[in-house]
Amino acid sequence: MKVLVTGGAGYVGSIVTEELLNSGYQVSVIDNLQQGHCSAVLPAAEFIQADLADKEAVEKTFRAGKFDAVMHMAGETVVEFSMSDPKRYFNNNIVNGIALLNAMLKYNVKKLVFSSSASTYGEPKNIPIIEDDPKLPVNSYGESKLMFERILNWYGRAYGLQYVAMRYFNAAGASEKLGEDHRPETHLIPNVLKAALLPNQRISIFGEDYPTKDGSCVRDYVHVRDIAQAHILALINMKGVTGQALNLGSGEGYTVKEIVAASGRITGKPIRAEIKPRRTGDPAVLLAGHERATKELKWHPEYTDLDIIIESAWRWMRQHPQGYNV
Repeated sequence: MKVLVTGGAGYVGSIVTEELLNSGYQVSVIDNLQQGHCSAVLPAAEFIQADLADKEAVEKTFRAGKFDAVMHMAGETVVEFSMSDPKRYFNNNIVNGIALLNAMLKYNVKKLVFSSSASTYGEPKNIPIIEDDPKLPVNSYGESKLMFERILNWYGRAYGLQYVAMRYFNAAGASEKLGEDHRPETHLIPNVLKAALLPNQRISIFGEDYPTKDGSCVRDYVHVRDIAQAHILALINMKGVTGQALNLGSGEGYTVKEIVAASGRITGKPIRAEIKPRRTGDPAVLLAGHERATKELKWHPEYTDLDIIIESAWRWMRQHPQGYNV
């Protein structure tokens, strides 16, 4: 089977590509390198540097590729800009996404695994969050993901598109070859580990008065390789799960302070943290109910232990202290 991975030079996309290759798939990657890195694309995958907004380049890719399926990982992901500049989210995540769908239909590619997000839920009404809970996004990033899920539903009804939307929580960790290198980096674990690498760098803890065990926020961290395996299982089981949205999480919650403490223990280095006021819109606890993915895909996260997740990220960061620049 031949698979096109959009955004395959990014963090999750590159490791999805790696796992696809390990499983025997032929893989092509299309990425504009706005957030991705050319060196994150393994040599066994074909790489096309192009933007999904470039209709000619996209159509050329589909004409040449003769793909059986698409893993759609491309899009705007830096949440902090989603309130100040929503147009970039809707252009990249909706307009360009529709262009991709139309190219798929034109070249008769009818299977899609979509990288969605837990941000579609907004402020949770229940813990753990399940797929049928209300979807009330609090930023344009989550809104764009939810809008695209709804568009997929209509393309499924009208054109026979088979799709699965994967709503994952906090992707973390690294594979042996590939890791996390965002510019800017907004995720907690890599920022904590950078504070271990750089003695003068501090990590900010936003709020310590939440109703949790130590007052800091609780989040669900899922290893990026487990996420990649879930995408492959969705592709394998597409006929039975088409039209569904599935949560991907570890089912375990860790506070920010626990992440800092575990990172200090694993790295053997002091990590300087400072307490800052709460950020607006930060819920006390976000945990995924992933029973549906377990039932429908027979997906069982392998790397659920926090130490394993952090150790994998730390190993990759020590090998690549400047990210993919070195």
